[in-house]
Order: sequence, then C-alpha cells, then structure tokens
Amino acid sequence: MKLLLSNALIVPMTAQGLYFRGDIGIDGRHIAFTGTNDPSFVPDRIIDASSSIAMPALVNAHTHLSMGLMRNYKDDMPTLQAWLAEIFPIENKLTERDVLLASRLGLVELIQSGVTTFADMYFHPQSTAEAVLEAGIRASISVTLFGGLEENKQRVYDREKLLRPYIDRSEGRIQIDCAPHAIYTCPKETYQFAHSWTKDHQAILHTHLSETQLEVQDCIRETGKTPLEYLLDIGALQDVKSLLAHCVHLTDSEADALHDLDTSLVHNPSSNCKLSSGIAPISSYIQKGVTVALGTDGASSNNNLNMVEEMHIASLLGKVHATTHQKLHPYDVLRMATADGAKALGLQQKIGMLKAGMEADILLVDIHKSHLTPLNDPFSALVYATQASDVDTLICQGRVLMEGRRLMTLDQDQIIKDVQKSWADVQQR
Repeated sequence: MKLLLSNALIVPMTAQGLYFRGDIGIDGRHIAFTGTNDPSFVPDRIIDASSSIAMPALVNAHTHLSMGLMRNYKDDMPTLQAWLAEIFPIENKLTERDVLLASRLGLVELIQSGVTTFADMYFHPQSTAEAVLEAGIRASISVTLFGGLEENKQRVYDREKLLRPYIDRSEGRIQIDCAPHAIYTCPKETYQFAHSWTKDHQAILHTHLSETQLEVQDCIRETGKTPLEYLLDIGALQDVKSLLAHCVHLTDSEADALHDLDTSLVHNPSSNCKLSSGIAPISSYIQKGVTVALGTDGASSNNNLNMVEEMHIASLLGKVHATTHQKLHPYDVLRMATADGAKALGLQQKIGMLKAGMEADILLVDIHKSHLTPLNDPFSALVYATQASDVDTLICQGRVLMEGRRLMTLDQDQIIKDVQKSWADVQQR
C-alpha cells in the first residue's frame, strides 16, 4: 500500500534545526520520499497533515512494561531499595497472563504518547512479545537475569525457545537481548555469562547501572571499584553493545571511559526524581560524545509511560543540572528520544529519522491547539509545550496504529477491564 502524508511541517531529525513544509510518501514499510511529491508516486490513500508536525516516532529505550500493574502502589518509599523490597514479592506472584494483560495496557499508553519502539526488561517475555505482535510496534525484549549462573543459563535457554516463534512472526520488529538486572542482584558469573551470550548472538547487554549513591557506595565497599569500573574489570562490557540505564552517579573519568565501549546510556528523569535517586548530568555526558537515549522506566516508579512528558522533564532538569555552556537544547532532547534511541538499540539504519529508504515509523502531532499557538519554533514547541494528547497519528513500519487518537490495533476499554481484574487477582494471591 502507498500512503501520502500531505503538506506536513516535517521535522526529519537529520540535521540540527532543519524543518520544512512538504509531503511524505510511504511505500509499504518504507519512506519513499520526504519533501516534494514525486509525480510517479500514486498513493492509495492520502492523510491531510497540514495542521501537523511530522517527525520520527519516539523510542522508549528503557522500561519494564508490565509494571503498570503496580502503578500508584507503594509510592514515596524512602529509597530505591525500600521500594524494590515491596515490589519484588509481588512480581514473584505474576503469571504469564498477568504480564500479557499488563503489556497490552502499556502498549496502549506507549502508542498514545507517540512511541513505536521500546526496550523492555521484565519477566515472562513471551507474553510481552505476544502483545507486541498484536499491537504492531517494535520491541527489544530482554531475557532478564537475577541470581546465580546455572539458573540463568537455563532461563536464557528456555526463553530463547519461547521467544523464537514471536521473533519469526514479527517481520523484524522484535529482537531478543539479555538483561542482567543489576550488580546488586547478579553475581560476577551471571554478568560474564550475559556478556558471552550477547557477544555470540550479536545482541545487546541491557542493565541498570549507578542508579543510586547507595549502589555506588556498596560496590566500592565490596569491590574497591565503582559499578562501571567493576563491570569493566570483570569483562562484562567490552566487545559487546550495551545499554546502561540510569547512570545517575558516574564520575567524569567513568564518562570518559565510555568512549572505548559500544555503549549508550538511558536517561530516566521522572523515575530518578520520584525515587530520590538523583539527577543524571546528561548534558555533560553528551558534551563528552556519549550517546544518550531516553526512557520512562516502569509505570510503577514513574508512574506513566508518557515519553512526551519525559522529554519535557529531561529538558528542564538538563538546564538545572548543567553549566551555561552545557545546557540541553530542545533538539538535543528530541534526538535522545528519536535518532539516539534508535542508535542505542542498534536500529539507526531503520528508524529515528525521516528520509527515503528508512522504515516508516512516523508520528503526527496536531498543532492546531491553543498551547501550540503561535508555533514559532517547532523544536521548542515539541519539547516545552506539546502534550501526549496532541499525538494524533502514529505509524510503525508503514502501518497506521493510531489515527485521530483512535487506536487501530488494540481495544483500550477491554484491556482496562482485563487489567483491573488481573490486579484484583494478584492482590488476592
């Protein structure tokens, strides 16, 4: 099918400050052109985008999708560790069906805030993969590791077999990665196994790192090294692609050390603030040339999956926690949520920019709104003023997932009912 988005204000994210009025042609899964319509391109359907900004769809580079079940539950605990002590026992009771229903709910929320791609770290990954196929979006689904080596070897072996049919049916939209949870839940041998598996499978090693001061202090006390130094010392990050979530408390020398690695950091500003973990000095990381993506974390520590809101908060914190010459600009934040998010997940050849040959993951923002008038600077408008409710249309791999705020692949009302019943069941357990 050929689809034409006509007369949009296009923000392609291919160069800083670039935007222009024009058309976008979509031929099957791919973008055929951006700008001037090729007369030879005859669309089967035209969407009038004259009151919209067209931009790359957003990438949520770190989340725990099914934790929406614990949304607004056990909030405002004194520390991350105290909160986890309340959450872990609940997670031990979750079934495959609980995760399936919660994944569907999370995908509704992601689509409604303009996200077509997310990196997930959670249990029962086959349930999340099933929901991803239903919704029609993209996912990096990690096999999550906790505890000792032997149990994790078996866990990875089992999950690989469970996930293979979903990957085969996903038309390239699902990839499997490996996620040792954190240095305080996984011993050295588990990280080394994750490194070996990731390298053998050309996958991504996804882990939490330096999220709190306590994590850093405990690691120094036990190993004499910071968390990043420890992972480097045991050989967990060399020669593999890695995704390091949070990184609130890296030193300047640690940030410099990242240059020798194929790694990306994921900034989770809402969760870090809500759990009192601190404010990551993202602008200084970016100044050092480190790739920084953006994520929501889970909806139990956020408490939503709203990437539009996450951009806004990241931009504000990036000004508070920076010197004048390092302040984050709107384009920087948009890049974190699009092109650099795609790069973090190894998808930069497919998504994250709007140009011919890329797969058509496109977001239309309705700018016919009081809070977006006058528009003046579209980059400022997208980061400082846009709301998730302004996301009008979302396209993934050329398929329309939402149009006019109407979901095309998921039944929101039924999903809400199912999740309410599921959570009641979990509480009974």
